[in-house]
Amino acid sequence: MTAYAIAHLHPAAHPCEEVLTYIERIQSTMEPFGGRFLVHGAQVEVIEGDWPGALVVIGFPSMTAARGWYESEAYRELLPLRTRNMAGDAVLVEGVGPEYDASTTAAAMRAAAAAVQA
Repeated sequence: MTAYAIAHLHPAAHPCEEVLTYIERIQSTMEPFGGRFLVHGAQVEVIEGDWPGALVVIGFPSMTAARGWYESEAYRELLPLRTRNMAGDAVLVEGVGPEYDASTTAAAMRAAAAAVQA
């Protein structure tokens, strides 16, 4: 199942040398784990709420691969270059398969709610 590393970052107006080095080197840390950028540096169009900052989405072939990348020595060595200079939040999340149907999820949620009320 595909997994994603998603970050909502708050970069400075002008990136410092450490952030530029981080950006230059991150690709090589992802490649051994099958990671690739899906969103990076794109302008977001806010259609609901408030979204200060930038969005980064990296796709991996599995949650195991995503965790392996994040926990790898190569990335852990690189990570402080970003975290020292850019606030933000990051998550790893597993995607859904092609057979996913939101109505099935809603039915399970309804059943769970009904069981609590009974």
